[in-house]
Amino acid sequence: MFLQRSAVAVVRRAARAPAIRRSLTTTVARRDASETTPATKYKAFHEIKTVDDLRGPGAAPSTVPTDLEQSTGLERLEILGKMEGVDIFDMRPLDASRLGTVEDPILVRSAGDEQYAGCTGFPADSHNVIWLGMSRERPVERCPECGSVYKMDYVGAADDHHDHGHGHDHHGYEEPKTFADFVKPQYR
Repeated sequence: MFLQRSAVAVVRRAARAPAIRRSLTTTVARRDASETTPATKYKAFHEIKTVDDLRGPGAAPSTVPTDLEQSTGLERLEILGKMEGVDIFDMRPLDASRLGTVEDPILVRSAGDEQYAGCTGFPADSHNVIWLGMSRERPVERCPECGSVYKMDYVGAADDHHDHGHGHDHHGYEEPKTFADFVKPQYR
């Protein structure tokens, strides 16, 4: 009974309210043939040589840009690479078909100074993910759960002008000591 009364009240209010409370306006974008610019030729992945080559041309006036037209930097490099079938970030999973050993570790490619790898054990998914941190100063890391050994393979620029090998970065920050600092190097 209560629902019937409230439904009737809603219908009465709706009948009194105007159907359209505000006027509808439209805008028409007129484009002259002389205003349109031809599509700018972009550089292909194999033509990229400098950072300046990683700027998109932008969209033509009064059009919505595509990802290819508006992307810049690493995003543009990734899109151009995918268009030519190159996966520049190497998003393949790590080799989980074997247990990494000190003599034959599982290689983790990195273009940066440090890299994290998630170990799920051997055989795969035998334990929860344990994140292991590797750096250029400490490229080898062992999983505490399954014992698999991972090694960071630095593939970045050789002349990155960083002060590596002195146990601290270019800001004078020294990495805190861990238990691994007291392990013999041959066991890392």
